[in-house]
Amino acid sequence: MDNFANLLDGFAHVLTPMNLLFALIGVTIGTAVGVLPGIGPAMTVALLLPVTYGMEPAQAFIMFAGIFYGGMYGGSTTSILLNTPGESSSVVTAIEGNKMAKAGRAAQALATAAIGSFVAGTIATVLLVVVTPPVVQFAISLGAPDYFALMLLAFVSVTAVLGASRVRGFASLLLGLVIGVIGIDQSGQQRLTFGLPQLADGIDVVVVAVGIFAVGEALWIAAHLRRKSGEVIPVGQPWLGKQDWKRSWKPWLRGTAFGFPFGAVPAGGAEIPTFLSYVTEKKLTKHPEEFGRGAIEGVAGPEAANNASAAGTLVPMLAIGLPTNATAAVMLAAFEGYGIQPGPLLFTRESSLVWTLIASLFVGNLLLLVLNLPLAPAWARLLRIPRPYLYAGILFFASMGAYAVNAQPFDLYLLLALGLLGFGMRRFGLPILPLIVGVILGPRAELQGRRALQLSGGELHGLIGGWVSWLIYATIAVVLLWPLIGRFVVRPLRERVVTA
Repeated sequence: MDNFANLLDGFAHVLTPMNLLFALIGVTIGTAVGVLPGIGPAMTVALLLPVTYGMEPAQAFIMFAGIFYGGMYGGSTTSILLNTPGESSSVVTAIEGNKMAKAGRAAQALATAAIGSFVAGTIATVLLVVVTPPVVQFAISLGAPDYFALMLLAFVSVTAVLGASRVRGFASLLLGLVIGVIGIDQSGQQRLTFGLPQLADGIDVVVVAVGIFAVGEALWIAAHLRRKSGEVIPVGQPWLGKQDWKRSWKPWLRGTAFGFPFGAVPAGGAEIPTFLSYVTEKKLTKHPEEFGRGAIEGVAGPEAANNASAAGTLVPMLAIGLPTNATAAVMLAAFEGYGIQPGPLLFTRESSLVWTLIASLFVGNLLLLVLNLPLAPAWARLLRIPRPYLYAGILFFASMGAYAVNAQPFDLYLLLALGLLGFGMRRFGLPILPLIVGVILGPRAELQGRRALQLSGGELHGLIGGWVSWLIYATIAVVLLWPLIGRFVVRPLRERVVTA
C-alpha cells in the first residue's frame, strides 16, 4: 500500500507542465535516435550528461527514461523499413518485419511493434513497482563481502556472455578497470597519473562514456556505412485489422514474460529474450508457412520482449546499483554525477526522485504510443539525413559536452584518445559494456573489498560472508567453467543418449 501511495506521489510530480515537457522531449529524442542506425540510447544519454548537470535531477532522469524507452521503440522502425536494426536488440524484428514491409504490410508491422511495446512496457513497469521494493529489502541485509561478490558476478557475467569470445570480454573489462583506478586511491597514493595533475582526480565517467560511445561509434559507423541515405520502403498510417489483433496479443504477453526477467539479470540484455520470443512464436504459430516471409507474430513477440527488458534493467540498477546493459551503466554514471548513490538506501534517501522516475515510465510509455502510431511516416524520413552531416554533428556535440564537464582543454585530448580506443575496440570485436562496467563498478568493488578485508584483519576469508556470497561464488564458478562442463560432461551424456 505504501508503494501505491509513493507511486501516486510520483505521478503528482511528473504530471506538471515542465516535467511533462521533459518527458516529451525524452521520448521524442529517444525515438529519433532509435530510428537512426548506429545511434542508440546509451550514446544519446552519454551525450546529454553534461547538458543536464544544470537541471533538477528529477527532470534529467525523466528525460533519460524517455530516451531509454524511446530508443527501444525507434529501433523497430529501422528494422522494418530498412532492414537495418538501430539497436542490436532489434535484429530479430528485422527478420519478419522487413519481409512484411516488402509485402506491402509495413503499416501493420509498425503498428504491432508500437502497440506491443506499449503493452509490454506498461506490464513490465508494473512489475518494476512490485519487484523492486522486496529486492531493496534483501539488499539492505547484505554486507561488504556480499556486495563485493555481486560486483565480481557482474564483471564475470558481462565478460563471459557478451562479445565474440571470453578473452575479448575480459580484455575489455581490464581496460575499464585500468581507466577506473586512475587517480588518487583511498590511501592517498597516485595511480597511473604519469605526473599529470589533471589525472589526479581520475577520468570523469562522462568523458569516458561520451568518448567510448559517441566518438568511437561515430568514427566507426562513419568509416563503414555508405555516404548516401538508405532507401526507405513507403509506409502509410499504421493500423491493425481484427485478424492482426487476434494474432498479436498472445505474442505481446509471452514476449513480456521473456523480456522482464532477462533484463534484470547481469548481461541478460534484450538480445536473448527477443530471440527466445521469436523461436517460441515460430513453434506455437498456427501459420508456420508465413515465418520467413513476414509473420506478424515474429514482430509482435520480439518487440514486446525488447521493451519489457528495458524496465527489467532498472530493477538491479535502482535496488543494488548494478547496471545490466550499456544504457543503465550510463544512467548509473548520471546518478553519481548528481552525488546520488543507487542501491538499497536510494529508496530511503531519494524516495521522491525514484518514484517520480518510475511514474515517468508509465507517462513516457503512453506518450510513445501517441507519437509512434500517427508519426511513423515522419520518423521514416529521418533515415534520409545525409550521414556525413549526422556524424559530424555527433562529434561536435560530444566535444562540447566533454569540455563542459570541467572546462579544461585536457578533457578534449582525453576524449579523442578514448574515441580512438572505442574505434579500435569495435575494429577488433571487443564489447563496449565490460569496459563501462569496469570503469563504474571497479572503484566500488575496490571499496567493498577493502572494507571486507579490514573487518577480517586482512584475511582472505573476509571476502566470503554469508550464504549469499557462497551462492554467488558458486554461480561465478559455473559461468567460468561452463565451456569445460559442456565439453566433458554435457556432450558425452548427450552422445550416450543418442547412441543408446
